[in-house]
Amino acid sequence: MLRTFRLFLIASFVAATFGVPATPAGAAGDTILFGSSVSLTGSLAKEGKLTQEGYDFWKDYINQHGGLKVGGKSYKVDIKYYDDESKPASAQQLAERLIDQDHVNFILGPYGSGTAFTVAQMVERKKMPMVEGNGAAEKIFSQGFRYTFGVLSPAKKYLQGVLDMAAKRKPRPVTVAISAASDAFSLEVQQGVVDYAQTLGFKVVYSNKYPDTTTDVSSVVSAIKATNPDIILNAGHLQDALLIHKGLKEQNVQAKIYAYSVGPDTPDFVNSLGKDANFVYGGAQWSEAVKYQGQAGFYKSAMDYANAFDAVYHHRPDYHNAESTAACLAFQYALQKAGTLDSEKVRDALQSLDIVTFYGIIKFDSRGLNVFKPMVVNQIQHGKLVTVWPEFTANGKPMYPAPPWAQR
Repeated sequence: MLRTFRLFLIASFVAATFGVPATPAGAAGDTILFGSSVSLTGSLAKEGKLTQEGYDFWKDYINQHGGLKVGGKSYKVDIKYYDDESKPASAQQLAERLIDQDHVNFILGPYGSGTAFTVAQMVERKKMPMVEGNGAAEKIFSQGFRYTFGVLSPAKKYLQGVLDMAAKRKPRPVTVAISAASDAFSLEVQQGVVDYAQTLGFKVVYSNKYPDTTTDVSSVVSAIKATNPDIILNAGHLQDALLIHKGLKEQNVQAKIYAYSVGPDTPDFVNSLGKDANFVYGGAQWSEAVKYQGQAGFYKSAMDYANAFDAVYHHRPDYHNAESTAACLAFQYALQKAGTLDSEKVRDALQSLDIVTFYGIIKFDSRGLNVFKPMVVNQIQHGKLVTVWPEFTANGKPMYPAPPWAQR
């Protein structure tokens, strides 16, 4: 008996020291337990709440439709959450707690590239698969991590569709200004714009960054105004978009096109800005207009998903909702493919996944990044989101150019 106890202590010490994952509690029961540290307070709380809604919508669907069948057995699913307060260090610590103390089976990603990067480092040590839908910075996927997968298109593509659309407008805009928050995601979006704009023949007249914690962007707006650009872009998050757009109105900065990497798709953008939100564009990972036809086991079309989501949460889903649900679907189909809850076999199933869902293609390159799904461009028209690009999936046409502020 004493020898057995000593062996148990030694095994526990090895697991704690070298990051060997403990046997997940759900593996022996009737529930697959997922865990996620999500920004429910702090600067990213609005987007974090949308992330949680997307996760919970999938969870409730699965449980209402007989559970998740893996290897001939049906499991209920549950999700354990902690609030990371929009702090990357907290996200990493809480995700580690989910694995070591709560014994979750798998990790669903946090909101944001900064938090996703810190959690990715931790799950790599723990050899715990994570699928995330809200961290697009390629920095996450350039470290050689094997256990992190992202269902969303990379950050550099977020606003490239806006430039493609702009290149087809008449009269054609010529000059571009882009501001960016100083976080990894935003800077990658900005660099993607600068590089791509030149290939399309646009002239970048302003490209600068500001602290990602700032609450005063008046100097940024003044600098943009001085360049008199045709296209004004911002690479940042919801709070950045609101600050910049309010500042543009306050200083009466007129452009033909205004677009943001994050913001216009979220309900809070229109709620906060009212009619000033009209004519604004946003790069989006998904919209109700996309025409993918998914496979069995979940809502097959974007419209089916949107209508069902609206019935539960009483607002149309934005792309943050959809990409979060898609992260769950990646696990769903990988688990079914693997036929087991074994973390290594599920990781391998994720790496070889190649499916179409309501959200689009879910397929990962060798880095774990989904480079196979295109972005869309949405515009706010009369207070509603309309997909205007690319043309083959659009359900409306761009309203161009933007009129003076008083006429919106």
